Amino acid sequence: MEQITIDRLGHQGDGVAQGRGEVFVPYTLPGEVVELTAEGDLHAVLQPSEQRITPVCKHFGTCGGCAVQHASDAFVAEWKVNVVRRALSARGIDMKVGGIATSPPRSRRRAVFGGRRTRKGITVGFHQRGSNTLIAIEECAVIDPKIFAAIPVLEELTAIGASRTAAIRLSVTLSAAGLDVLVEEARELEPTMLPQLAEIAGRHDLARLTWNDEVIVNASPPMQRMGKARIVPSPGAFLQATPHGQAALVATVKQAVGNASRVIDLFAGCGTFALPLAEQAEVLAVENDGPMLAALDLAWRRTDGALHRITTDRRDLFRRPLLASEMKGYDAVVIDPPRVGAAAQVQELTLSAVPVIAFVSCNPVTFARDAEVLIKAGYRMGPVRVIDQFRWSPHVELAVTFTR
Repeated sequence: MEQITIDRLGHQGDGVAQGRGEVFVPYTLPGEVVELTAEGDLHAVLQPSEQRITPVCKHFGTCGGCAVQHASDAFVAEWKVNVVRRALSARGIDMKVGGIATSPPRSRRRAVFGGRRTRKGITVGFHQRGSNTLIAIEECAVIDPKIFAAIPVLEELTAIGASRTAAIRLSVTLSAAGLDVLVEEARELEPTMLPQLAEIAGRHDLARLTWNDEVIVNASPPMQRMGKARIVPSPGAFLQATPHGQAALVATVKQAVGNASRVIDLFAGCGTFALPLAEQAEVLAVENDGPMLAALDLAWRRTDGALHRITTDRRDLFRRPLLASEMKGYDAVVIDPPRVGAAAQVQELTLSAVPVIAFVSCNPVTFARDAEVLIKAGYRMGPVRVIDQFRWSPHVELAVTFTR
């Protein structure tokens, strides 16, 4: 056995100690003295931190979904703020904190399960940390209870769709009309399966059931609320993880945009920002995913004149970013890129005369890279609002305003 002292928490939630180089020890906290096995795994916490608490879920340490349930809420909040701070500091950027919004437990409205057939039966659950092994779950402190209650129907779908050699993906989204279930990587749909799937969906009151790329049952449109609009996202479409997190992001973006009358929404998705912003401004929504953009457009058209005009533009912003000349006459830009950031699009923003940019990011490292480019081009970065929709996980999001 080896004893070491944990110095800090890494960006993935592991404790980090200095030994023969950096040593990463999951489920530990700064200041703790811990004992490791010969293989380097945690054997015992000899001197626990004052911030250590009892995890709220029995599966913590086995299920790979949560990384820091053993730490107090105050510690986790400070750690997530510092993850963003360190990413910006590495680029020489000082950060003012505009607060942190942490979603409550059991509020995730979407989750992706794995489903597998085994010799012993059916397993539906989440993967172990760093493994393809599925573990069945008996409780979850993260997802909405209505999603957790869907495990029996997911087991029935797994029995039909999974082989003995590979797991299937089961994406479940909670909507106003009930559960929206997408089954992927499953057996090819056969005519004899249709009555079975329809019966399962009806018995469990599913709003919609999609099998691979085909909608099998659409009993009731699985609507989501975005401001005054009601939208029916395409199966598997990206949505913010929690209503609480979405509200925090929208409020921050609205504050950034202010009284702008013409706004561009880049990487618009289904309209998380475009639809609420259209309550006060004309919006150009740019997105590469056709079904998501079509859902956004339909939601705007069905909102009975309550919204200003939304114009949609389908394009790949990585290969064909919106040019500075195309931004002429707009008062503000909202940008919410995927984890890789938006280097090409940010370069065009630096060439534009847009006075305000509301930047939303799910990756502090790529955000820091893009922020550095904007700052060097003359934009001033405001306070950073940290958004924690993925409670107890290493994932962190942020929203910030840049002004000329």
